[in-house]
Amino acid sequence: MPRICSVVFRGGGKVFDFNAGRLDLAPGDGVVVDTARGADYGRVVRGPGEVGEEDAPRGLRKVLRKATPADLETISSHREVEVEAKREGRRLARELGLDVKIVEARQAFDDTRLGITFYAEERTDTRELQSRLAERLGRRVELKQVSARDESRIVGGYGPCGRSLCCATFAGDQDPVSIRMAKDQDLPLNPTKISGCCGRLMCCLKYEHQVYVSFRKRAPKRGTVVRTPAGEGKVTDLLAPLDGVTVDLGEGRSATFKLEELGSPAPAGRNDHG
Repeated sequence: MPRICSVVFRGGGKVFDFNAGRLDLAPGDGVVVDTARGADYGRVVRGPGEVGEEDAPRGLRKVLRKATPADLETISSHREVEVEAKREGRRLARELGLDVKIVEARQAFDDTRLGITFYAEERTDTRELQSRLAERLGRRVELKQVSARDESRIVGGYGPCGRSLCCATFAGDQDPVSIRMAKDQDLPLNPTKISGCCGRLMCCLKYEHQVYVSFRKRAPKRGTVVRTPAGEGKVTDLLAPLDGVTVDLGEGRSATFKLEELGSPAPAGRNDHG
């Protein structure tokens, strides 16, 4: 049976699974793994555990080895190259009058290829920038334009909830977010309240959306008179996170009840608490 461990790259966030083979690995260990773009360096965040063949992810790649002192020296030298590449990229972009923002420079672990990502509002011709960077840095340079969401995903940060950004935390989380999701959750349609660090709608709007949609299908509408364990009352508020509603019981009394506690609605035409 495969022994699978979980690995993060760079600052962490997204977690990827690899076949650890017979290697003795523990959280915190540096490893060199096989990826679609060649060997890369990462850090183990969950030690190997056996899984059945039928439960193993498809296309699972291998951990090649524990990182050696030579590997760590390579990584250190790469960081110096990457810092220089970002600095030089920004200088050359200004010199060429390009309205771009250099987001990240990343040196491939096992060759001289250097990938640089940048953000720009419009489609931008960066061939001259690429040529000059390659000449200045003495290595092959690949430039890639990314979206505002991808910029936040790469840079990382913290949302208003205090947790790390969803886009930088969940691997493969590319599903679109729409204003309809905010409306379905009764959120204020103020851009400053529902926008993330990238200036686009917050990714987290989609995570609870189906909960709200399901809740609204089952819950009585506001103003409906319902039967509760405390008597009949009128629904004044819908509480999807609690799967419940607030009910005005009359005489200044109100209470919150789970949907499962509610009886059938009162007969049509009943608008008071008498």
